[in-house]
Amino acid sequence: MSRSSSAQPPLSFIAPNLDLKIVWLTRWLLPFWMRSKTSIAGVQAVDLEKLVRVYQDFEGQKVRVLMAFRHPSVDDPVAIGYVLNRLLPKTAQKMGIKFRHVTHAHFMYDRGIPLWAGKLMGQLYSKLGGTPIMRGKVDRTGLKSARKLLLDGQFPLLAAPEGGTNGHSEIISPLEPGIAQMAFWCAEDLQKLGRHEKVIIVPIGVQYKYINSPWAAIQQLLEDLERDCGLTNSGNAIGEALDEQLYHRMYNLGEHLLSVIETHYQRFYHCELGPIANPSSDSNTLFGQRLSRLMDNVLIVAEQYFDVQSRGTVIDRCRRLEQLSWELIYRDDLDLEAMSLLDRGLADRVAEEASLRLWHMRLVEGFVAVTGKYVRDKITVERFAETLLLTWEMLQKIRTDRPAFDRPKLGKKISYVTIGEPILVSDRFEEYKHDRRSAKQAVTILTQDLQTALQEMIR
Repeated sequence: MSRSSSAQPPLSFIAPNLDLKIVWLTRWLLPFWMRSKTSIAGVQAVDLEKLVRVYQDFEGQKVRVLMAFRHPSVDDPVAIGYVLNRLLPKTAQKMGIKFRHVTHAHFMYDRGIPLWAGKLMGQLYSKLGGTPIMRGKVDRTGLKSARKLLLDGQFPLLAAPEGGTNGHSEIISPLEPGIAQMAFWCAEDLQKLGRHEKVIIVPIGVQYKYINSPWAAIQQLLEDLERDCGLTNSGNAIGEALDEQLYHRMYNLGEHLLSVIETHYQRFYHCELGPIANPSSDSNTLFGQRLSRLMDNVLIVAEQYFDVQSRGTVIDRCRRLEQLSWELIYRDDLDLEAMSLLDRGLADRVAEEASLRLWHMRLVEGFVAVTGKYVRDKITVERFAETLLLTWEMLQKIRTDRPAFDRPKLGKKISYVTIGEPILVSDRFEEYKHDRRSAKQAVTILTQDLQTALQEMIR
């Protein structure tokens, strides 16, 4: 039985343990890593002068800073790290500003990352000043650590309010309220301590554009996916433009995959998909409606096993299922070393079953932002590539439960990192602290304002 599907000791908290030597080492290695391990050929920062002023005020003990970044890709931390470590000091120098300290940031990360990336990644994140969070529950230890870093950390705190990647440069998933809540907590902590720093949230947009449109690589990936799904290329319509040809083939591939997986869940998991309420006559919209219905039923398969109600958004349900499965795999209620072989065998079977049920959630997780109209609404090489790569990842999850480290690189890209106008949270604190209802409303409004700011930075 593999380690991932046998009972394990409980997940320990990986405390941040900032080591500036490691920070300087990663700062030096970052350009080499970016060129060799990612598709990023360069990073362009937009309105970086705003962030220079923010860091200047931070060093002057005028503000506490929470930087909220868009998270479309696993490469985002590399792009943002390049901005902070390389571009920010250069821009500051041009502005006649000299920082006293290295331009770095503490950051929050998903506790699940070291489970698939390895323990060394967790140790590296700790040395870089990162703090983990468990997304599917009220992680009091993780929240306390992040709250302390925001209040007293040596650097600003960086976090992704979407909670994870969605694979789309031009679609923002609904933001989780935790970022806004932490900002208000910081304002509250500062007031209790009699400190006069202001709390600000800095929205940071991240987007990618190919340097040269990789249509040939996209066509090859599409052919590979068609072959893997048992489809044959039916040929291209005479006189049809290449992007339209590829779009029709990609749509046929999506339609085939959707139909096959619908049938699979109906046959083997007894899902009653039922009719679509108010079905659209537009094929793309109908595709999105069918996909949404399927994702709902796939999550129900896992929720029935864990005996939980289907409530909240798709993202909420995914996070809840992840946490429930972890509780059955990483056991804090058992002494695994002292157990009999019988009891250990049964615990392993429970962990194995939980791991298998978690797989259903993973299948849904990658498609939370898929609408069925993303490419049709705006046929660009970036939207083509993003959709095909999500499809490739889905097939990888079906074929194997191992992490997909060999994700296809279709072409070199430029990462555009846009610095938004800082949101002054302290000015909203009086309304927040009035009563519980006001606090909830203030968090909601701040989250909506942050979502709007990030949306407006999409190029």
